[in-house]
Amino acid sequence: MATFDKGILGGFSGKVGNVVGSRWRGKNIMRSLPTRGNYTPSVKQLEQREKFKTVIQFLTPIVPVLDLYFGNKQGDKSRYNLATSYHITEAVIDTGLGFAIDYTKVLISKGDLRGIDAGAVAAAAGQTLNFTWADNSGQGNASAFDDFMVVVFAPGLDEFYSNLAVDTRDATSASVSLPAYWTGQDVEIWAAFNKPDTKLAATSSYLGTVTLT
Repeated sequence: MATFDKGILGGFSGKVGNVVGSRWRGKNIMRSLPTRGNYTPSVKQLEQREKFKTVIQFLTPIVPVLDLYFGNKQGDKSRYNLATSYHITEAVIDTGLGFAIDYTKVLISKGDLRGIDAGAVAAAAGQTLNFTWADNSGQGNASAFDDFMVVVFAPGLDEFYSNLAVDTRDATSASVSLPAYWTGQDVEIWAAFNKPDTKLAATSSYLGTVTLT
């Protein structure tokens, strides 16, 4: 593998003859095509592939949320890249029958904004979720006008619901109505605060599982 600053046509991506060009960590990279052989991946490599597949399938529907509020970009690594790395390392469990997401470890946002205190959620009639929390406005960088945001996942339907501006921090309560066909579903719930018109957010809180009525 070699790096280069300026080629004949500058950096390139893709295959040209037996050379592959790409960009890695801010550098232009050239490498030769691998020779084919009887390569057999190790057990650890197969496990890592399955973890990666599990995480990507779970996170893909909420990429827009992660791209806004999951930490800060690091060089060529997007917020989504950072979220993927975190969940592969921290939020995948081996069930004995395969890999699955540990919902208690999932983060929909990660940042330095003051987070949720005394957050709780309860199901109500009409596929409604009622949220409550303490008003910690003025503590640290928390503002009364920070937005309360939620992400809800229905594993039985493999569907997400997200709302990034349900109400403001000082409201201390809010309600979210989910689709009627979600009735009876067990849903996983995460919530956080974000600062409007910025990409500053709190590290999200897992609020648990409830059954919709």
